[in-house]
Amino acid sequence: MATFELYRRSTIGMCLTETLDQMVSSGTLSPELAIQVLIQFDKSMTEALESEVKTKVSIKGHLHTYRFCDNVWTFILQNAQLKSEEGQETVDCFKIVACDSKLLTQ
Repeated sequence: MATFELYRRSTIGMCLTETLDQMVSSGTLSPELAIQVLIQFDKSMTEALESEVKTKVSIKGHLHTYRFCDNVWTFILQNAQLKSEEGQETVDCFKIVACDSKLLTQ
């Protein structure tokens, strides 16, 4: 099964990875089980975003960088304005990582 490591660079993903590394180093957890936990984390995050997130946001900003590698688009915007029903927010830097969700289920 192909899986994308989209959420592992988020704060929660990095904390999970660090904790699993410590557990493997101390012998509390096998490396195989740690890998399975990370794969399940990716699946759970994908499912939660598909089923729980209902808010639509429009994003405008200056495109600083874009790239396409391994069927994944990455966009970095500067001075981005995010607008939703709840209001508007401006941020200095905003990163978007996008892939074809059909590839996640293969």
